Order: sequence, then C-alpha cells, then structure tokens
Amino acid sequence: MNLIKSACILLVFLFGTPFFAAAGDYDGSKKLLGSVVRIVEVTKFGIHENVDPDVVGLPNFFIIDFNAMMLLPTKESLIRRTSRIQHIEHIENKLILQGVEEGVDGVNDGLAWSMAISKESGKIILSAAGDGVAYVVFGTCAPAAHYER
Repeated sequence: MNLIKSACILLVFLFGTPFFAAAGDYDGSKKLLGSVVRIVEVTKFGIHENVDPDVVGLPNFFIIDFNAMMLLPTKESLIRRTSRIQHIEHIENKLILQGVEEGVDGVNDGLAWSMAISKESGKIILSAAGDGVAYVVFGTCAPAAHYER
C-alpha cells in the first residue's frame, strides 16, 4: 500500500509541478512579453480585419510590467506609447487589466481598454472602445522576467 501511495505522490510531483509552474507565470507576479497577433477595428462604416498595429498606435511587442502598473513598448518597437494599468482583477482563470487613454491633444480619440490574459495559455484578448470606434486585439504573452527595456 505504501508503494502505491509513494508512486502516486511521485506521479503528482513529476506531472503536476510543470502545470502549476506554468499557471504561476500569468498571475501578475512576473513581467510578461506580449505580442499582437491580429487587430479588428469596428466603426459605423464597418468592420476592418487585420489592421496594422502601427496604424492604431500599438507596438507589435510590449511588456506588461505589473510592478510599475504599465504596458510598455519593447526597446525594438517603433511605437513608443505607454499605458498605465489602473485596475487588475483575477476572475476565474483570467487575469484582467484595465485602463483609459486620453489620446492626442485636440483630437477626440480617448478610449477605455480591458485586457484578459488566460492563466493557462497566456493568450490575450484586449478590447478598447472610444467615440465611434472599437478595437479587438488578439495576442499572446510569455514570461519576460529577464527582459530589460
């Protein structure tokens, strides 16, 4: 009986530990390196799929820095815009980040955004809405503990 119990504990340790470690990567304790995979833009004129991140002012690659409460472009990004994370919530198996952006002075382009990060896969869905426009951004992220901006 002790042999079976020991074998079960060993199996849980060998096969369970990697899953627990992976889930911990997306709990808000580590920096994450994110990438934009696809952007969809919705306006009263229609739906535009596969929008270029540069056109809407998003970097292709970005850092989610939970300690600084910021979304930051990578040092290689041409787009230098940053965004402050104003709220973080853990809901079900997702990490939710939220913020607002005032936009460019003199232009009515401010918006609110919400990002959902899957704690299992690191997949990202960001939605942003402003005056007459909404964006859905699909992406992915991975731990970036050693990445220096």
